[in-house]
Amino acid sequence: MSAGPVCLYCQGSNPPGQTSCRHCGMPLPATAAHAEQRRLRRFTGFCIGLTLFCVAMFFWLPRS
Repeated sequence: MSAGPVCLYCQGSNPPGQTSCRHCGMPLPATAAHAEQRRLRRFTGFCIGLTLFCVAMFFWLPRS
């Protein structure tokens, strides 16, 4: 038996094939595997952006 999608908002488990969460009513992701990959990609992009911002500020801010 395959596990259904997990709600991204309340983390409640749902039966397979359901389109909205039975606990909170929010729409469920199309596929749980793609949602996890998208979340990891977004987090990686945020970390890279933060690193680039810090490097830019290192060179831009005046030295005392």
